[in-house]
Amino acid sequence: MKIPKLVLTDIDGVWTDGGMYYDQTGNEWKKFNTSDSAGVLFCKYANIPVGIITGEDTEIVKRRAEKLKISILHQGIQDKLTVAKAICDELHISLNEVAYIGDDIGDVTLLDAVGISAAPQNASDYIKKRVDFVTLKSGGEGAFREFIETILGTEFIESLLPKK
Repeated sequence: MKIPKLVLTDIDGVWTDGGMYYDQTGNEWKKFNTSDSAGVLFCKYANIPVGIITGEDTEIVKRRAEKLKISILHQGIQDKLTVAKAICDELHISLNEVAYIGDDIGDVTLLDAVGISAAPQNASDYIKKRVDFVTLKSGGEGAFREFIETILGTEFIESLLPKK
């Protein structure tokens, strides 16, 4: 598999289980799997920028991106393909040099356009049929990390480990 020059990701259903939790005072909660942060770290070691493009617009996702030092963040996006093209233009790369993981209808046009596409195990079958590969893990269970480990390969990941 060719190493991409940019990794893009959806959030809900990929980094989370897709659930949205609300308390009685109107606060919204999302549960992130910290395992996925290693995927971001692996990309940083490989000098591959990571970007988030999501249909939701929440302070929660902004805070998660800031914590992981992800500077490419686009929220409240309905046309993800147009945003991805603009990011590619800024970076002087083509969509064919992008890897993207998404899980639902709003991701289809971008999944179809990129060089490497993936979906989490719990995505709908009609999404999974369109992508290059499906992670063994479901969204919210480390699917993003698995996506990155698959792209970069075992040899690269093992090269980051301390020597015995």
